Amino acid sequence: MHASSPQAGGRVANAGGVAGPVLARWNAEDAVFWESEGRAIASRNLWISIPALMLAFAVWMVWSAVVVNLPYVGFKFSTRELFWLAALPSLCGATLRVIYSFMVPVFGGRRWTAISTALLLLPTIGIGLAVRDPGTSYTTLVLLALACGLGGGSFASSMANINFFFPRTQKGTALGLNAGLGNLGVSLAQFVVPAVITLGIFGALGGEPQAWTRGTEVRQIWLQNAGFVWVPLIVLCTLAAWFGMNDLVTAQASFSEQAVIFKRKHNWIMCWLYLGTFGSFIGYSAGFPLLIQSQFPQANAMSYAWLGPLIGALIRPLGGWLADKLGGARVTLYIFAVMAAGVLGVLALLPSGGQGGSFFGVLAMFMLLFAASGMGNGSTFRMIPVIFLNQHLRAAAGKGPEAEERALREANTESAAVLGFASAVGAFGGFFIPMSYGVSISASGAAHAALAVFLVFYLVCIATTWWYYARRRAPMPC
Repeated sequence: MHASSPQAGGRVANAGGVAGPVLARWNAEDAVFWESEGRAIASRNLWISIPALMLAFAVWMVWSAVVVNLPYVGFKFSTRELFWLAALPSLCGATLRVIYSFMVPVFGGRRWTAISTALLLLPTIGIGLAVRDPGTSYTTLVLLALACGLGGGSFASSMANINFFFPRTQKGTALGLNAGLGNLGVSLAQFVVPAVITLGIFGALGGEPQAWTRGTEVRQIWLQNAGFVWVPLIVLCTLAAWFGMNDLVTAQASFSEQAVIFKRKHNWIMCWLYLGTFGSFIGYSAGFPLLIQSQFPQANAMSYAWLGPLIGALIRPLGGWLADKLGGARVTLYIFAVMAAGVLGVLALLPSGGQGGSFFGVLAMFMLLFAASGMGNGSTFRMIPVIFLNQHLRAAAGKGPEAEERALREANTESAAVLGFASAVGAFGGFFIPMSYGVSISASGAAHAALAVFLVFYLVCIATTWWYYARRRAPMPC
């Protein structure tokens, strides 16, 4: 028993949590167990996990909706400083995912979900207090932007946890639902924030309104509500996770047992591909409002910013489902081709030299990119458990039932760790894409150079997916 075992926090149950939150026996691949007990338990954990992850994504991306409003309530920052503020939550979230990806087998999924959800109170309360005063230092806002990264870290542990609960035939759909509906938090933040900041919903507790000024337009807003509105929901989800979810003894593993993934070639390949899918999704989500504001100044960026994340989140389960039916590699290959075409469309429709351009054309191309990246998130995450299960079963072939059982256990442990670690690498896209926009716009006044780099990257992803997973004699077809 590991020193940090989840058993330290409650009695152990053999199955449905009758005796406590820790389940001593779990084998989702056993059809009898799955139908009699496992499905109900797994579904309950999934449906508590989803709103907790949704809130985590909302907190992670809430800063992108706050940053757009800072100049209009009296904060004096340059365009580059604003892009830095928009990018920092993704940088921190991606870094935290590296840590979070190993937490579930060490602490337990129930316990870690409750802890990571409760931590979201730090940035939300902090934002509510800080943005009320335009004199708040840039350093303080940088720290708050980094604190929003706590929401980004949660994805790695959440996906690793749900992976343990479901049989391999349903992992794509389950992971797609958890991630896809969780990803709705991005759109939720960018939709809810513009609405709640126009209302004094917290009365005296929320503080005084601010004067929002753009040109001759002046109105009152409560920018602090962008943080405060999430606080009661975070408390509710924390309690639901603590009292309603389960820890699995069979999911326990030390860091050293999980760290074997760093020796696995397919871990690094899938990290690269997930950077192409999820990195695009979260990077476009974080950078889209400021990109539109800089390239089409007359457009109201926040009126459209939520549409792309909404499409990408809703379609993610479809990507997982199609991957279950058609194969993850095939679906992922086609998706990268669509993304490359989408970037070509954006390049053709952006203004050039401050002239021309089509706002609605660019908007349509970005909706295509969001949809493709969302489906790719689902298909790549379905590939990971299949790759590692096949790899371990190949090694155990002909060695007897005990070897096969051990292979199954090791495959689940490694695939959960890879799901978390790949999500960490992918999340760096949320930093690089906004920063690439900022550098490109500062240097030339346009985002074309950044988009050209993205196009080359997608072409490399197409070649990588085809060579390792999709061609007829691929080393690891999936």
